[in-house]
Amino acid sequence: MIAAALAAAIAAPGASAQQKFTVAAYGGSYEDMMRKVILPAFEKKTGAKTEYVAGNSTDNIARMQAQRANQEIDVAILDDGPMYQAVALGLCGELKGINYGDLYPVADMKTGKSVTLGVVATGLMYNTKYYADNKLAPPTSWNDLKDTKLKKKLVMPPMNNSYGLHTVVMMARLNGGGEKNIDPGFKVMKDDIAGNMLAFEPQPGKMTELFQSGQVVMGVWGSGRVKAFQDTGFPVEFVYPKEGAIALGISACPVAKPNASPLAQEFLAFMLTPEVQAMHAKGAGSGPVNKKTVLPPDLQKGLPYGEAVAKLIALDWDTINANRTTWNNRWTREIER
Repeated sequence: MIAAALAAAIAAPGASAQQKFTVAAYGGSYEDMMRKVILPAFEKKTGAKTEYVAGNSTDNIARMQAQRANQEIDVAILDDGPMYQAVALGLCGELKGINYGDLYPVADMKTGKSVTLGVVATGLMYNTKYYADNKLAPPTSWNDLKDTKLKKKLVMPPMNNSYGLHTVVMMARLNGGGEKNIDPGFKVMKDDIAGNMLAFEPQPGKMTELFQSGQVVMGVWGSGRVKAFQDTGFPVEFVYPKEGAIALGISACPVAKPNASPLAQEFLAFMLTPEVQAMHAKGAGSGPVNKKTVLPPDLQKGLPYGEAVAKLIALDWDTINANRTTWNNRWTREIER
């Protein structure tokens, strides 16, 4: 049904035929979705030739900074926190023609230069077969990361990755601190959690490999990543911790460059249509931000969908981004030594 709706949304190639158009976004399952589903649909609609640059948010911001004098990227898709940094660094151009009336408020980043395409949740994931075979109760709390029964059987990304950052902030919040007082988060990570981690793994592919090999059985990741992993048939489940899961926006901006391609604005509008939002939800496991998007019941499972988006915990990105470099350096010194 979704594929048919997408096909109906694709018009004949227009005046932008044969223009080169480059998108920078995540690797792993997200890259697969973009290359196999969304970019071919955009090519069919516009006649453009698309290219894809894979990397995490930190990598792609660094790439844009390095190419500032001669940008090859037309649209960047980043986590919401790094996106605010990209806007502050002057890497994003002005948005044009976004109809916010069709979108949930979370889509409007209030920058005039970036928009949220979808929302995922940061929480816990675990190997359901391992837990059942070993008669272990499924994780329900962020504090389950402290469980010494699973020493060296856990994995999470490092702090320069949004999922790792979210974990440290959540540990700070649960222990008398928060974004404005991160010390309790570092203390809990150092004293109670780091010793349980087999690895602080930033790469999605390696994260799944550690689960598939049985080296790890529980960790921190995003609902979208976990759904993509589930779709391979692996027995893994995403958990919304009882203390709350953290909102992670998948955000996009037109890259600031002389003579910017009009395809950048066209692509962002395309990504926000209900039909493509549904494909994004299926491929990226993200909750749609277009209120007109309808997902079948089986696709809603595990996703922030509709009003459920409002239940996710929002972070203070102004404070985080002002301190992020210092925190990352501290993480390297104190946690990942």
